[in-house]
Amino acid sequence: QVQLVESGGGLVQPGGSLRLSCGASGFTFSSYTMRWYRQAPGKEREWVAVIYNTGGTNYLDSVRGRFTISRDNAKNTMYLQMNSLKPEDTAVYFCHALSPRTQTYWGKGTLVTVSS
Repeated sequence: QVQLVESGGGLVQPGGSLRLSCGASGFTFSSYTMRWYRQAPGKEREWVAVIYNTGGTNYLDSVRGRFTISRDNAKNTMYLQMNSLKPEDTAVYFCHALSPRTQTYWGKGTLVTVSS
């Protein structure tokens, strides 16, 4: 059974940091392209960052230089290190997996709130 479980969300002050984790099971994690998405209240879900099975990465312009995506294939886990957080980063953050055959999986999300 495929599972993606996000963790690490919470309340943080502007300028603070959080590290999100996405634990994966039930599929060959190392072969998959992994992404973080987020959905703010009243807004559509948007892509935040991607890490390919080759290790290559890319970011939404508004988070580039502040967020870092990484993966540990030995632990079947993806991470999102978020620094210099802003109130506009407040959202539910979702983990997404895409197989080479375009099969997709989603996690249930973890809430990040940036507020003083």
